[in-house]
Amino acid sequence: MLETLSSAGEVAFFYVVPALVVLTVVVFIHELGHFLVARWCGVEISTFSIGFGRELFGFDDRHGTRWRVSAIPLGGYVKFVGDENGASFPDPEVLAATTPEERAGLFHFKPVWQRAAVVFAGPFANFILAVVLFAAVFGTIGKPVTTPLVEIVNPGSAAEEAGFKPGDTIVAIDGSRVETFTDVQRVVALASGETLHFTVERDGREIALTATPQRQEIPDGLGGTQRIGVLGVSRAADVKLERFGPIGAIGEGMRETYVVVERTLTYVGRIFRGRENADQLSGPLRVAQVSGVVAESGGIPGLVHLAAILSVSIGLLNLFPVPMLDGGHLVFYLIEAIRGRPLGPRAQEMGFRIGFALVIMLFVFVTFNDIVRMTGI
Repeated sequence: MLETLSSAGEVAFFYVVPALVVLTVVVFIHELGHFLVARWCGVEISTFSIGFGRELFGFDDRHGTRWRVSAIPLGGYVKFVGDENGASFPDPEVLAATTPEERAGLFHFKPVWQRAAVVFAGPFANFILAVVLFAAVFGTIGKPVTTPLVEIVNPGSAAEEAGFKPGDTIVAIDGSRVETFTDVQRVVALASGETLHFTVERDGREIALTATPQRQEIPDGLGGTQRIGVLGVSRAADVKLERFGPIGAIGEGMRETYVVVERTLTYVGRIFRGRENADQLSGPLRVAQVSGVVAESGGIPGLVHLAAILSVSIGLLNLFPVPMLDGGHLVFYLIEAIRGRPLGPRAQEMGFRIGFALVIMLFVFVTFNDIVRMTGI
């Protein structure tokens, strides 16, 4: 019995705790973005919550905002005075009872550009956090750098069919320059079944090769598998860590953030085009599993890198045009700016109901994916 409790405690410490730390930091920065811009715009804020549900502990600041940590640590929200809930859906009764003086501090009576700025500030803060975290890793630990030099061409692979040879250096894919072997892997992984045009340097001259990466299922290093495009070449064993100065680290952080956004949008686009299966999408259980493995093998730097990737993902997800998410609010504000007046309460309520249903469906779907991948059923 004691051994079972000890084992459960170890699982909680090595998996749940790192995941909660990473998720809490990312969510806090997201909500802080909303909060700071709202405060700058003179919006009265009633609640800043990390998590949902019952409050565990909190305090009131001098502006009357309740800062709280809640029982369900799967997100957070900033609630403005006049909101019906944490999704910033207006409370008609409260808004109708306000005086002209009180309306000056209410979010729903602010100019549309200010409301849009407040909403966009959350995802934007996530992107800023990602740049800072990537830069911190690249400036202290360094960034793994490998030359895109082909060392081995696997027999029967897409690379062999295309005419790749050992000693080739890949310099561009579809006209875009590549600097490292990692750049090559990132492009190829999301291009299974698609024709790619490579420019390689061989014996001092550049030649053009055309290859179609093959879809393969490979271990993901976490006890499961992932399906990606594979070219069939191996790199030269010259991996080194390159450290950057403050300016260079910020530049690399911005580049890495852009790469994560591009890869995510490419993958989502391939799902809608029927080129990828959505069973590779992950949810909170997968985040916990990955956090535990990263904390054990990569330590603090690994968790920082994971937090950066998660921050980009959350920022990007919130910009999708789904009612209830930040992107849905921005769509409503765009419509309002074009029409000169907001959508009616009924239309907005219907939109939020649809958005809520979509978010719940997505959460259930990715959680099911997590269970399948972790249990192998």
